[in-house]
Amino acid sequence: MQTPFPSESEAVFGVSERAAIRIAEIVAAEGRPTGLRVAVLAGGCSGFQYRFELDDTRRDDDLVIERAGARVLVDSASLNLLAGSELDYTDELMGAHFAVRNPNATSACGCGTSFSVD
Repeated sequence: MQTPFPSESEAVFGVSERAAIRIAEIVAAEGRPTGLRVAVLAGGCSGFQYRFELDDTRRDDDLVIERAGARVLVDSASLNLLAGSELDYTDELMGAHFAVRNPNATSACGCGTSFSVD
């Protein structure tokens, strides 16, 4: 069986199934239609930092990814630094968190929420 090609939005920024399932759980607990906004802001110990927040407002320039009952919103400015990345969710002994696997990052801090690009 052939694997379907990723949609254009998934090729630009992907969302793992684990992340989508967890987002859907969080949104269901909120009791209102919303999504997870993923943004990149200046700051952090390496130059840029990821920001994750629930948001129910879709902006005109947002990339909207829907998977497994979850909606992820990414603004166009952040998308420039996230192209080719994937949002994942890990639940390990040391804690559970969302993480971005970003091939554009040339270095990152120990906490994984701050990165730099050349």
